[in-house]
Amino acid sequence: MDTGKTIQLKRVFGYGWGTSFLIVNVIGTGIFVAPGGVLKYSCMNVGLSLCIWAVCALLTTMDALCSAEIGISFPCSGAHYYFLKRCFGSSVSFLSLWTTLFVAAGLAASQALLLAEHTIQPFYPSCSAPQLPKQCLALALLWLVGILNSRGVKEVTWLQTAGTALKALILGLISLSGLVLLLRGRKENVQRFQKAFDAELPEASQFIQAVFQGLFAYSGAGCLTFIAGELKKPRKTIPKCILTVIPLVTVVYLLVNISYLTVLTPREILSSDAVAITWTNRVLPSLTWVVPFGISASLFSNLLINIFQSSRVTYIAGQEGQLPLLFNTLNSHSSPLISVLLLVTMASIAVVSTNLIDLINYLYFVVSIWSVLSMIGILKLRFQEPNLPRPYKVKVSLPFPLVTMAISLCLVLVPLVTSPHMHYIYVCLFILSGLLFYVPFVYFKLKLVGFEKMTCYLQLLFNICIPDVSDEQVSEAQTVSKKLAKF
Repeated sequence: MDTGKTIQLKRVFGYGWGTSFLIVNVIGTGIFVAPGGVLKYSCMNVGLSLCIWAVCALLTTMDALCSAEIGISFPCSGAHYYFLKRCFGSSVSFLSLWTTLFVAAGLAASQALLLAEHTIQPFYPSCSAPQLPKQCLALALLWLVGILNSRGVKEVTWLQTAGTALKALILGLISLSGLVLLLRGRKENVQRFQKAFDAELPEASQFIQAVFQGLFAYSGAGCLTFIAGELKKPRKTIPKCILTVIPLVTVVYLLVNISYLTVLTPREILSSDAVAITWTNRVLPSLTWVVPFGISASLFSNLLINIFQSSRVTYIAGQEGQLPLLFNTLNSHSSPLISVLLLVTMASIAVVSTNLIDLINYLYFVVSIWSVLSMIGILKLRFQEPNLPRPYKVKVSLPFPLVTMAISLCLVLVPLVTSPHMHYIYVCLFILSGLLFYVPFVYFKLKLVGFEKMTCYLQLLFNICIPDVSDEQVSEAQTVSKKLAKF
């Protein structure tokens, strides 16, 4: 390793990259594949379904601004994990880390399998693609993403920018084409909007389900807390990115849904597994291949960013002593190589093991628990430590965290009430099983025989080292800790 080179996670990302990063995280495959969920639970009430998309945007903005307060008050990589550790202690933060490891790996496996399916399926036009080729391609894609992440931020940056541009191109094509058809005023195109609210109204439970469907399409808006330590001027960059992206995505989502409804009937949307492809077949049949390609590119960029941001959590966990010191190392490209390898390896196991992927589906409702705890933590620090330096604070002190907390509680409770299943108990037990590792290895600091020697061998093998002492993220975290200790 070059001894004259500074090895650290640097603040290299500005407003433009942060905006692109947020767009990639928020715009996933949902708007391409399954926008019919909102329409289904709104009883095919076209006007109400569009209003729900706008309401979901408002709720997402509240959640993202609350996350922004965390990322700006604690401007280090993996700020959300650090925040939970500061508010609730090391045991809660370790369980959050335990959950994050499996959810991130399961999400990466699901993204890789879906990407492989969209890539292989055109070669099997008359039947479903075999499982083995899909798994092999998914494994190859996972390790390709791992290699790209290990090469540092430059490769991730230009691939993310390309993915963002492609998403914008496809969504722009759908939106503008729909607007042109609508403005032409043909009866078959405008009739669904003339009596948009005439359909029956859904029950309260159905309305909540419709909101959940919409929130899924906006998920990922709080992702900047994962990389707060690599953003330039995070106290300005994070709010600016959120207030730029969420309104932009909202307008795009509304236009895309209007375009779908201009061409397709509500029943056609509900019966389609891939609404965007059905729309393309109807409007631009010569470009049918573009949408599957766009979905694949979207999934690849999401997979790339998922590994990128999740590796920062394990990196700071190593820094805080809740994972072996090996995870608090960087390679010559200033990338947390060991963290990337751990996530890619776990995702590879999930690709091969169908049962593990099923388990991850049940783990998703647990993620909302950490969101509830985060909102409680924000309120706790505001009342217990009002003098804590906060360069940014959600202006409306109580409603934003309380509304976000209520939504997260609903996400936890609704599945338990509507479809109670023993698997949820098993998942809770699985999360608590993290204590079996926390108690001996973190609380009592038990060290395995020969582990230090193995660490030295791995450090030489992968050419990794501890970050330089001048690492800005470490110094800022220490500064915040000293200020907190005074109160």
